[in-house]
Amino acid sequence: MDGAAHLFGDDINTDYIISSRRKRDTVDPGKLARFLMEDIKQDFGQTVEEGDFIVAGRNFGCGSSMEIAPLVIRAAGIRAVLALSFGRIFFRNCINIGFPALTCPTTRIQEGDRLELNPALDRVLIVNRGIELPINPLPELCTEIIRVGGIIPYMKKLP
Repeated sequence: MDGAAHLFGDDINTDYIISSRRKRDTVDPGKLARFLMEDIKQDFGQTVEEGDFIVAGRNFGCGSSMEIAPLVIRAAGIRAVLALSFGRIFFRNCINIGFPALTCPTTRIQEGDRLELNPALDRVLIVNRGIELPINPLPELCTEIIRVGGIIPYMKKLP
């Protein structure tokens, strides 16, 4: 299944992902999803489609350690976030909830490109242009945590 690429720049912090003012009334990711990235692209959360991708530059998810940021991204139906690099805590929060936050050469991806992520999470195909991009390999443990749906399902599998 492919999805559209939605481009964002460098240093997108967690307050841009979901504004603090929106968390006053609820912290339900499903209810907050319609406000995803609203301070950068006003109607983004209402127009993004299931299976789409967020594509960013350096340091995506920097700032506070709010787990709600990746939860809202996932609740909006985003398939994965592709970036040149991630804020450390945001990256780990993504892994913990079983959501792919992957580093790759995003500068080759254009707004609206159709992207397809392979199941091994090691490459992404720009379908409409026939370009395959390598994804920096995740540690095997992180890949397994994503595969099973997060750290809690992973821990439940342990003996």
